[in-house]
Amino acid sequence: MLVALPVEALLLLVTWPFDRNRTVPGRFLRLMAVALSACFLTWRLRLEGRWPGKGPYVVVANHQSLLDILLISRVPREMKWMAKESLFKVPWMGWMFVLSGDIPVRRGDAESGSAALRKAKEYLARGMSVMIFPEGTRSRTGALGSFKSGAFRLAIEAGVPVLPIVVSGTAAGYPKGSPWVRPCRGTARILEPVASAGFKLEDASKLKDAVRERIAAALPP
Repeated sequence: MLVALPVEALLLLVTWPFDRNRTVPGRFLRLMAVALSACFLTWRLRLEGRWPGKGPYVVVANHQSLLDILLISRVPREMKWMAKESLFKVPWMGWMFVLSGDIPVRRGDAESGSAALRKAKEYLARGMSVMIFPEGTRSRTGALGSFKSGAFRLAIEAGVPVLPIVVSGTAAGYPKGSPWVRPCRGTARILEPVASAGFKLEDASKLKDAVRERIAAALPP
């Protein structure tokens, strides 16, 4: 991890002229996340399902733990992650988010939210998928929370499908509010995409409910 930041910076510098989406430094960051998760031998993490076609997609997942980020990084496609702004200010790791071109958003700030969605639309227009946790925060119990509509409005405006990922088991491995990691068996399963075609912006809540129902149905009891 000590050398990861300068290596990512070098990758960004070398690929800058022809990689507007920062695909190479972004993919490097995801692989570093996978390597980090492998350091904790009590975690058994597994990715199920396949990426359906070329995309782009608005990718959404339920959010049980910070461990979700390490687990979903196993998806074999680069995505730009929308995350709370404070994470981008964390020394070293946050700087890597900046270099990879991920999208910061300040909670409760409408202007920041609008800027983040504009950035996400630019990525989607260039063929890059965007990853969002529509619950907006981690669940303390692992139970599925309510979804915010931003990700689904984005999919409708950009004219791209929503790709749901269902995460289970990670709440036990790194519970919210706890500094300790614990043994767990975490799984991320890629579900079938949900088309946004035919939905209008005023129908975003319908699309949101349809995707949430799919994720809820796929969660283990």
